[in-house]
Amino acid sequence: MSAKLSPRQVGDVIVVDVSGRITLGEGSSNLREGIRGLLTQGNKKILLNLGEVSYIDSSGIGELVSGFTSVANQGGQLKLLNLTKRVRDLLQITKLYTVFEVYDEEATAIRSFV
Repeated sequence: MSAKLSPRQVGDVIVVDVSGRITLGEGSSNLREGIRGLLTQGNKKILLNLGEVSYIDSSGIGELVSGFTSVANQGGQLKLLNLTKRVRDLLQITKLYTVFEVYDEEATAIRSFV
């Protein structure tokens, strides 16, 4: 099953609950279009909840980086929440763990936005 995105608003932060697989093809394009759509609507504070992501491949990681860059270029912030062990390990292997702000608690993550 490819990635499914369910955005919800908490204050001025958009929390996107992502579930399924973020892989080459439909999964990563869903993520790309979802982030692009949020930016088009003027949302600059985006928190991706990856707790229900069962699998992510290199193209999925690429989409996370691309989304992060797109949001930053528009003066916004994209942060990650609830990484599974697999996603956390992949981000550490690729040295991207230091690029993203990663949180385990939604309330803490939401307070971190300025």
